[in-house]
Amino acid sequence: MKIRLVASAICILTILSGCSGYRPAPSAFHEAVMRPYLLDSGDRLRVTVFEQEGLTNVYSVDQAGYISFPLVGAVPARGHTTGQLEGAIAERLRAGYLRDPDVSVEVERYRPIFIMGEVGSAGQYTYVPGMTVHKAIASAGGFSPRAQQADVDVTRVINGKVMTGRVLTSDPLLPGDTIYVRERLF
Repeated sequence: MKIRLVASAICILTILSGCSGYRPAPSAFHEAVMRPYLLDSGDRLRVTVFEQEGLTNVYSVDQAGYISFPLVGAVPARGHTTGQLEGAIAERLRAGYLRDPDVSVEVERYRPIFIMGEVGSAGQYTYVPGMTVHKAIASAGGFSPRAQQADVDVTRVINGKVMTGRVLTSDPLLPGDTIYVRERLF
């Protein structure tokens, strides 16, 4: 009798330990989608300085999180909104180069997303505003025959911390997200 009880307990613990990998998405996951977009490495920006054709161009946010802007040098972009970056560039230009610069910054290309696991073609893909997990998987060739299709694991950087959580395929994505489609058990 004790052997059966111990065997049952071990069996139950084994089953439960298999479920310990489940990580529901923290609330910060859903809150991050509602916040203004923060720039990071890999974003390509169109910076327009009105009536200054020599300064108007496309600039990439480098690995360190800066854009290299003519006359003023490296301007920090990582963790800033486009509006904050506009103000920083205008302030630096105002300090000795232009009297009243009118600067506009818009994202020309967002940093890519990454899709792994049970999809047709895993890899790096272009992010499009409004993209959901399901749309991203469609761009990767759809689910493989063995894919768990109800939910996926998404890894995202939030406030400088890397977080992973399980989300529905209808959930929105952010640039830089990594999607992992798990294999179904049966």
